Amino acid sequence: MSRVDSDPIERRRFRISLSVPAWLLNVGVTLPGHDQSTYRLRLEWGPTGADAVPADYAVVVDVLSFTTTLNVALERGIEVFPFRWRDSRAAEHAMRHGATLAVGRFEAKSRGDARHVSLSPASLSEVEGIERLVLPSPNGSTIAFALADSGAQVVGASLRNAGAVARWLAPKVADGASVVVVPAGERWYDDTLRPAVEDLWGAGAVLAALDEEVEASASPEARMAIAAFEAAVLPLDLLQCASGRELADAGFVADVEIAAQHDASDVVPVLVGESFRDSTTLAPRGSHLRRI
Repeated sequence: MSRVDSDPIERRRFRISLSVPAWLLNVGVTLPGHDQSTYRLRLEWGPTGADAVPADYAVVVDVLSFTTTLNVALERGIEVFPFRWRDSRAAEHAMRHGATLAVGRFEAKSRGDARHVSLSPASLSEVEGIERLVLPSPNGSTIAFALADSGAQVVGASLRNAGAVARWLAPKVADGASVVVVPAGERWYDDTLRPAVEDLWGAGAVLAALDEEVEASASPEARMAIAAFEAAVLPLDLLQCASGRELADAGFVADVEIAAQHDASDVVPVLVGESFRDSTTLAPRGSHLRRI
């Protein structure tokens, strides 16, 4: 069996080689044009998309529920550490930072103890006595964690704070910065990306508000997200989409209702080092603009 037959990546490169010039193969499977670099406002899905489309600012959107929970936590003055893994490494990470470790919402429910903080935004809405929180998730948190060393300024957005994020970004875009909005999506059972419509709406909400604040070129992908958001009927559609129904059927309808509160918050979560903090608490700093 040849290497092309046995290696799926080699098979993909071979298929690409049938239709593109040989010099393009040297750049790997992400081809020129996929980076949307001719536009200042960009959009691409999931962790691979976040890596493929560089920008000065990367806005991660995980409506159900990482960035919604992140927003609620920062509203309550809690510093949030994104983390990729939900195992013993997460516990060690929390211990190292003197933080509480959030558990999965279904794990918290199975324990029958409301004191356990989880990925559920409702679990944080009235919590007291927590200053730092490690918040693992397989989608939004994983993407934010991976982007921490990318050189982009990472921001967390949801429907709740879409307008606030856009207002925060607008002067930076006006000064020439580029923005990629990354709808996190969900995972199928085989661990492939499931594009989640609620994240498309959240991304579109940020981009629509940003489009109203500042004049900047938007990629077709970004314009598609704006159109999807403008066509959505909220909160009804969020309650009736696949992810919303999944959570509601499992007893977490309050999480969906919190996530559907469009522009309810002025908090803008910005990743500084290893943790998200509210932008209003950060001292002004010099521009890191790279004009990507």
